[in-house]
Amino acid sequence: MPTYLVERFLRDLTSDQLSDFARAARRAAGEAVGGGQAVRYLRSVFVPGEKRCYCLFEAPSAAAVRKVNERAELPFERVIEAVQVSVDELDRL
Repeated sequence: MPTYLVERFLRDLTSDQLSDFARAARRAAGEAVGGGQAVRYLRSVFVPGEKRCYCLFEAPSAAAVRKVNERAELPFERVIEAVQVSVDELDRL
């Protein structure tokens, strides 16, 4: 399944609030799965100096990820397809 990166500008988010924000993203994705959309929240990275947050989701389309974030009222700038490589994957190559 494709992976999508959600880019957010979060002026008021602090590092301490990131886990609450991530829980909201995960909950919204879980509700989408229950509603027939296969969207899975993977992780978030917050860059405090730039007030940017990047969230990764697995989903069938960017539109499905947008819908999850809109339904949860989570602000975002854009949703783009992304490719990730983990350290574990590098060891298998």
